[in-house]
Amino acid sequence: MDAPLRSVAIALLLIVPLALGGCAAEQTLGGLLGGGGGPLDESTVAAGLKEALRVGTDRTVSVTSALNGFLGNELIRIAMPEQLESMAGTLRTVGLGGQVDEMETAMNRAAELAAGEATDVFVSAITQMTIADAFGILNGGDRAATDYFQEKTTEELSGRFRPIVSEKMEEVGLARIYGDLSTRYNALPFVTTPAVDLTDYVTERALGGLFTVLAQEEGKIREDPAARTTALLKRVFGGKS
Repeated sequence: MDAPLRSVAIALLLIVPLALGGCAAEQTLGGLLGGGGGPLDESTVAAGLKEALRVGTDRTVSVTSALNGFLGNELIRIAMPEQLESMAGTLRTVGLGGQVDEMETAMNRAAELAAGEATDVFVSAITQMTIADAFGILNGGDRAATDYFQEKTTEELSGRFRPIVSEKMEEVGLARIYGDLSTRYNALPFVTTPAVDLTDYVTERALGGLFTVLAQEEGKIREDPAARTTALLKRVFGGKS
């Protein structure tokens, strides 16, 4: 198949499954690419990997940016900073556990509100992916795609997230809550609130949560045929099961 025809075939890969169902779609795709069981060419692998990354990142952003996306997920839930654990424990013993919980909730809400900003950065990384990157991800470990995103997007995501997290922290009243807890803690004898940059802390934990969930979504596409929601994903990852 020459280059122009291959380009048309790959474009049709994304269209045909929407118009046809089940066996008909698979047979049509097989004809376009020289048979459903034939070897994958580079362009098909690249298209398949980009599709997988798009699906995985869309799911990741949807999950983490939802209400309780962080707070309700024990795997990525943002806990009190380590420097403040002693302070939190002391405040709980004097009847201020509710306020400590309020602060933890506010940190997670800020992360959830910021998570939606990841979409544009992820899309940019997918667009820039080369064929060499694609084969490296396809033949890599269980979280090769996630590792690729961490390498390509962490710096930009961090730069974007920090001011958004700061804004969302203000929106959910985190600074006020923290200030009130600090005042109450400092009123106790022989203690002082440790210095903590909450914006940096929430930003770092928010990014960590995104990549944790992305790794889960990648694992589903690699291991679970039901998670391969397009014919292109089935073709590229079918041989990896």
